[in-house]
Amino acid sequence: MTTPLRTDASPARQAANLPYRLPPRLFDARCKACWFTLGLLVLVVMSFVSLDLQWRAFLSMDAAASMGKFIAEFFPPETSPAFLQKLAVATWETLAMSALGTGLAAVGGLLLALPSSRLHEEDRAWARTPTRWLLNALRAIPELVWAALLLISAGLGPFAGTLALAMHTTGVLGRLFAESIENVPSGPGAALRAQGLGNGRVFLYATLPQVLPQLLSYTLYRWENNIRAAAVLGVVGAGGLGQMLAFHMGLFQMNKTASTLGAMLLMVALVDVISHATRRQLTR
Repeated sequence: MTTPLRTDASPARQAANLPYRLPPRLFDARCKACWFTLGLLVLVVMSFVSLDLQWRAFLSMDAAASMGKFIAEFFPPETSPAFLQKLAVATWETLAMSALGTGLAAVGGLLLALPSSRLHEEDRAWARTPTRWLLNALRAIPELVWAALLLISAGLGPFAGTLALAMHTTGVLGRLFAESIENVPSGPGAALRAQGLGNGRVFLYATLPQVLPQLLSYTLYRWENNIRAAAVLGVVGAGGLGQMLAFHMGLFQMNKTASTLGAMLLMVALVDVISHATRRQLTR
């Protein structure tokens, strides 16, 4: 039995002789997404109830006065030439850590993405599951934990921070690269396989040209994140702006801390603008 047509339906719907359907209800007992959203809301409410969130003390006048006094200690920032020179060196060190760590991660992620993805429908991909487990393990450990572990073998300095960024980002980019490779249109690759070409040449001539802009976009986006992460890794002794920040905050030198924070903000803003513009050019 078909649903009768509404007389007030649109002309296009009447011309196509399509039945008029009411919009879905806001909540349906058979809707899995509705139950998932409801469960998520319950968890959020339970989190607020179970945590000891002292909003009254946080929003009190005493807290506001203490915060204002603390912020006032940051001014005026340190602008002596000797300190600014050290700040420039630390900023360049942080940029170098993030760029090198992201570059190593892009290469490692691509190498691990190939065995962790199914290149075509008939590909059995024996190494897919164990390689994805490896990628999960790499990105499950945060950069700070990687840096703390690598400080034992690599020692203090930017080398440990660079390796920490590379290890974590390899897991992230490897998974993103693998999903991109698996979702690529199969037509060009199938045409080359019909001509007798192997998987290696099919990947180079059919798959890689299609996914390369997306891979570069993912890499640039992770570089933005690694700029922020590299600025924090110095807290555990991995060099760069983070190490200066931890040093001066530990000595309560708030004017130098303010200059260090300003350098972080300017560096992150500049890299965000450059990366965003580059990604827009790649996706056009």
